[in-house]
Amino acid sequence: MVVAKDVAALVTYAADKGVVEEDDRAWAYNRLLGALREEGPAPSWDEVSTEDFDLEATMVRLGEAGVAAGLEEDTPSGRDRVETELMGLMMERPSRINERFFELLRNKGSLAATDWFYRLCCDVRYVREAAIARNVTWDAPTAWGDLEITINLSKPEKDPAAIAAAGKAPTGEQYPACQLCVENEGYYGRGASTAFGAHPARQNLRVVPIELGGERWGFQYSPYAYFEEHCIAMSSEHRPMVINRDNMGRLLDFVDLFPHYFVGSNADLPIVGGSILSHDHFQGGRHEFPMMRAKAVGEVALSGFANVTCEVLRWPITVLRLTCVDGWELLDAGCYVTSAWRAWNALEVGVVAYDEDGTPHNTVTPVVRRVGNEYELYLALRCNVTTPEHPLGLFHPHEDKWHVKKENIGIIEVMGMAILPPRLLDEMNAGRLTREEIGRVFGAVLEDAGVFKWDEAGRAALGRFLEML
Repeated sequence: MVVAKDVAALVTYAADKGVVEEDDRAWAYNRLLGALREEGPAPSWDEVSTEDFDLEATMVRLGEAGVAAGLEEDTPSGRDRVETELMGLMMERPSRINERFFELLRNKGSLAATDWFYRLCCDVRYVREAAIARNVTWDAPTAWGDLEITINLSKPEKDPAAIAAAGKAPTGEQYPACQLCVENEGYYGRGASTAFGAHPARQNLRVVPIELGGERWGFQYSPYAYFEEHCIAMSSEHRPMVINRDNMGRLLDFVDLFPHYFVGSNADLPIVGGSILSHDHFQGGRHEFPMMRAKAVGEVALSGFANVTCEVLRWPITVLRLTCVDGWELLDAGCYVTSAWRAWNALEVGVVAYDEDGTPHNTVTPVVRRVGNEYELYLALRCNVTTPEHPLGLFHPHEDKWHVKKENIGIIEVMGMAILPPRLLDEMNAGRLTREEIGRVFGAVLEDAGVFKWDEAGRAALGRFLEML
């Protein structure tokens, strides 16, 4: 009886949110009862109210009911698979979701389309708003302006060595090949004890197909968003991350499609890259990061690109901001700077473009957004060389800062938002680490990641690179 009452309340919630139609309530109720192996009773819909409905508490009880019925293992991931399946059973097929999205896109514009799609992803609990709300966030004043600090209480801390190994993982050995594959849409998930290890439940995931650079890509939102409308675009093909002309062009295509979002790519090398190097993807969203508010301290006349403004930003990581009204010219200029950087050596400050065996070390973290009628392309210069003193990377957080940040500095951190591990909350609660100290250390972490420091040697080395451009 208690399970049936929760199911009826969940169905009523879904109807209120437009996830199911009013005429489909009995159908949805029966689907959920069947999934939980429950037998009635008939719901009294007039008596069902969502005035005091607690979505999270209801889903937890239903997940526990599914485990008690023997449907899944009694683990957090087992309960989550039950909960996610219930929500997925009420959702429309992907093709219907896509029709609605593109109908809004055509008739009301991209903002209306993404507003609707994002709200749907929250309502069906794919975007885990309750988990996101547990994150502790604040702005930290530093010499580089206010940086954004997030203590991540919704996902575990990643190990840099594991991230690098994931980038080299063979493809095609498991299904889905990784968590970013479009084939995750509707996937039931699996536990850690299975042959291929843990994989999260994705029955309530919907991926909208978009075209970038003449290819089919997928568009979805991040379940554990770190900023407003944190979205992901991923290739429909499971292939490694790469920074090249095609993908830079796809970044421009993305902001043409969604001009209210920024978009960027993690670097394509270990240490300075993101957490998933094995699948070509971008991250974007509706947020202005501290890097985007950084002041320009110099301008460079790029050879052959008279209409492109190239500025050096006052930012701990070396960033060039290229601006142009012509996307194609901006793309040409961005590729020119990237190609030059990939081949550049600045041995006096530790930058080595290639090892003797040809292993590359230089790359960029590119970010694109639209501002009025102009495109802005941010190129953060990255180098992943290691040294005996810094085996995790010369331009990686140094050991004296690991108490705050040991993970890779990916695109989000490059732009000035720290994603920090839960253990720091215990340090703060114990009085051993203040918010001010965490902000100061994160600023220093970004300084470690900068290839050209803000000292005499670093400015001179940067000047030589810019003069070559």
